[in-house]
Amino acid sequence: MKKLNKIGYLILLVSICFSCGNKSKTAESNIKEDKAVQQPNIVFILSDDQSWTDYGFMGNENIETPRLDQFASESLTFTRGYVPTPLCSPSLATIITGLYPKDHGIIGNDKVYERKGNRKENRAKAYKPVIEAFEKQTTLPDMLKEKGYLSFQTGKWWHGNYKVGGFDYGMTHGNPNRGGRHGDFGLQIGRKGLDTINSYVDLALKEKKPFFLWYAPFLPHQPHTPPQRLLDKYLPKAPTEYIAKYWAMCEWFDETCGQLFDMFEEKGLTENTLFVYVCDNGWVQEPNKNTYVKTSKRAPYDLGIRTPIMYKWAGKIKPKMDTETVVSSIDMVPTVLDILNIKKSENLPGISVLNKEALNQREGIFGEVYAHDFDTIENSMFYNMAIFPPYKIIVPDPVRKKDEVVQLFNIEEDPFEQNNIAGANPEIVADLTAKITAFRAE
Repeated sequence: MKKLNKIGYLILLVSICFSCGNKSKTAESNIKEDKAVQQPNIVFILSDDQSWTDYGFMGNENIETPRLDQFASESLTFTRGYVPTPLCSPSLATIITGLYPKDHGIIGNDKVYERKGNRKENRAKAYKPVIEAFEKQTTLPDMLKEKGYLSFQTGKWWHGNYKVGGFDYGMTHGNPNRGGRHGDFGLQIGRKGLDTINSYVDLALKEKKPFFLWYAPFLPHQPHTPPQRLLDKYLPKAPTEYIAKYWAMCEWFDETCGQLFDMFEEKGLTENTLFVYVCDNGWVQEPNKNTYVKTSKRAPYDLGIRTPIMYKWAGKIKPKMDTETVVSSIDMVPTVLDILNIKKSENLPGISVLNKEALNQREGIFGEVYAHDFDTIENSMFYNMAIFPPYKIIVPDPVRKKDEVVQLFNIEEDPFEQNNIAGANPEIVADLTAKITAFRAE
């Protein structure tokens, strides 16, 4: 080592003092120092059609979710999380890209297509340009390649073959001639065990590479066909058989999450794995019909877009039950990038939830609802939402929802949005409407 002259010593002293000063910043900076050494495996766990109210840790006294309850207690858990839209395909596209629907281009489940003749063929032909456009988006698996990650897709996947999303391996072929639409073989995961995930994980271990796993089982989504033992458990206490089946499906999903956690524990992977949980959109079961309550899925209300969002990395992320901070699924990609010290692209609207300063500075988030069968953004819009606590505004499209009025709720005092206070608060309505206009123009 070269000897230091006087100037060198001064530089060394200044750098030491600077380092000491930096240690007082935040816990997040200390986490980053550890992160530079380790590259955790990353697992996204995605529930499918489940209300934010339907977990034990969220206060439900009927549905038992012991594994997710434990997971919530071990995680940085945000009980006031949101997805930007209450429909499967666009919501999942946001989770994998970190973009709002208006920016990633997937705004509904199906592109408008001819319902006569060969419907599958017509649907596939209409949706093909959507897949081709989405393939040009940069997804989280694409971003992780620079760090040497393998990426695995299981479960729900709407956008053609798994390779469209940047995954290295996957269960979904996406071929419409073989039943490809929203997951095909991927939809077997969870419902028929986790053998494929076990094989993927073993492959990553063999190749000594960190991995990203997309676990998006078709649960508790319809068909509501729970194991008989679970249905028998809920039939006596549910008001109807339809509700009993849905409750049983929620516990079945919980069980598969437990199987996933146990697999990672048995392989010695728990401590160096980041688990992230979110639900793609809400669902409230109709008591006497095999469908959902119209204020949940596909609706702009919190029963359609609110979800717990949880981050667990044992020993690295401090567990906390956060019941106040509003976060969004747009934050999932930026949080992963922050943990891995990957620079976030300027087009990503979300923030790292580990950055307390950024969380405190953010004023609000946005939401969008489009037609299930969509065309362009302009002629498929149903609602715009803005959530700027304690207020949430729902602005109906003046053409497609011309008979509806603007709704404003204080969601802290009125979480189930029963009291529209728009008429009494014109200034707030004007302010939030202006914010939506600026958001749309971005």
